[in-house]
Amino acid sequence: MMLVRSTNGVSRCLLSSQLIPSLRGYSSVNVTEQAERTKRVLDAKVQANLSYDSLASKLGVTNTYAAQLILGQAKLTPDIAAKLQAALPTLSDKDVQDMQSNFPMRTFNSEILKEPNVYRTYEAITHYGEAIKTIINEQCGDGIMSAIDFYCDVGTTTGKSGEKRVVITFNGKFLPHIVQKVEDNTAKSPRD
Repeated sequence: MMLVRSTNGVSRCLLSSQLIPSLRGYSSVNVTEQAERTKRVLDAKVQANLSYDSLASKLGVTNTYAAQLILGQAKLTPDIAAKLQAALPTLSDKDVQDMQSNFPMRTFNSEILKEPNVYRTYEAITHYGEAIKTIINEQCGDGIMSAIDFYCDVGTTTGKSGEKRVVITFNGKFLPHIVQKVEDNTAKSPRD
């Protein structure tokens, strides 16, 4: 819905009608309000001089979840809201309230795939996707990794030649596919 860029520690949100997808139930006002709120929250993060790792530590969440909260891609819960206000003291009560009361639009604009970090992550997942699926099926059975009951953490390590290397950990609950037996279906049939 928006592109967020940081230049010399100053965050800003760029909105363009060409970049904002048509979202059912989301008016351009909602998208604009969310973009403006995201900018204010990012500004509060910059003013607090916090990295996503340090913010995550204060909130008790992973660094990627902290980023999702800041970018409006996760709903702020009351227990984390108090911690967020303590960590970002310039954040307004209204923005904190809105972050708790609005349901996030968990989607992405396909334009984001043109951003090199996002594209390379996507490329790695698609390149290794078949191997990942095969290993998951071998070790767990017929099913998938949940993206809902899911944790993601991003960090770095040092390689054997002293180079900095990026480490992304996906930790999702395994969801087995089921046989859809009539006797197990508790919903009334639409044919009744």
